[in-house]
Amino acid sequence: MTSDGAARVWSPGRPVPLGAIVATLRHGPGDPSWQRDPSGLWWASRTPEGPVTTRLTVAGGDGADTVTARAWGPGSGWVLGRLPELLGDHDDPSTFDPTHPVLRDAHRRARHYRVPRSGLVIETLVPVVIEQRVTGRQAFAAYRTLVRRHGQPAPGPGAARGLIVPPDARTWRAVPSWEWLRAGVDASRSDTLMRALTVARRLEECVDLPAEQARARLRAVPGIGVWTAAEVAQRALGDADAVSVADYHVAKNITYALEGRVGDDERMLQLLAPYAGHRFRVQRLLELAGVARPRRGPRLSVPTHLPR
Repeated sequence: MTSDGAARVWSPGRPVPLGAIVATLRHGPGDPSWQRDPSGLWWASRTPEGPVTTRLTVAGGDGADTVTARAWGPGSGWVLGRLPELLGDHDDPSTFDPTHPVLRDAHRRARHYRVPRSGLVIETLVPVVIEQRVTGRQAFAAYRTLVRRHGQPAPGPGAARGLIVPPDARTWRAVPSWEWLRAGVDASRSDTLMRALTVARRLEECVDLPAEQARARLRAVPGIGVWTAAEVAQRALGDADAVSVADYHVAKNITYALEGRVGDDERMLQLLAPYAGHRFRVQRLLELAGVARPRRGPRLSVPTHLPR
């Protein structure tokens, strides 16, 4: 590795909409582990082999993109070795056949989208649990505060850019209860995290488990329900079927998109039944297309997510 970092060039033979694929891995616009500017997309993360700063750039031509990744730090080999999975190469949309015109159009507009697979369960789980039962703004601010206080400067050029690597499981466990509260994370959520972090190694093993078994292992931790398990599976495990049940917005938006009226989780799952195996893909394609129920009146101060 040089000052320019270790590098990998990947050409999947298709366009790679980088922003659409990895956007769900960032937790809020102020996430201190992410930046994007003309030089590329920058990501500071903690792999099983240590911290890493990664820069991703895409160059296109003749309908096929080439992704160049550069990485600095002990985790460079790990993240470069998994670059195709990070950008959805494991994801197979070939059996996805949308019939509804709204969904068919959303798929046409984002036909090269793939579900990402970061392989980082704990790094994903911590901000997702923080997002339980509160607004996105509250959750993002809490996570930002805690990462800046307990994380570490990113390797290589990441430090000069102000990027911060999130804490490891041991460091998260050492955060005192009063600091969680001061950051805006109540005891219910911090207690859930402490229980999860106690079995962090077992949860990281979810990467190698079948999708349903992985979600079941996550849900075995008290305080982790169907919503939390799905949100982790979408990002860390690349689970294209892990739709966000018990979310404040998702069921309302999907039911409105597919039948013109707002419905609940039960109705959403009925409408998504023909798309089994791709239910999160439906959710994400509609999000990327900006399809949502009409909003009327002032924005309410309500939880972003219902209890899981």
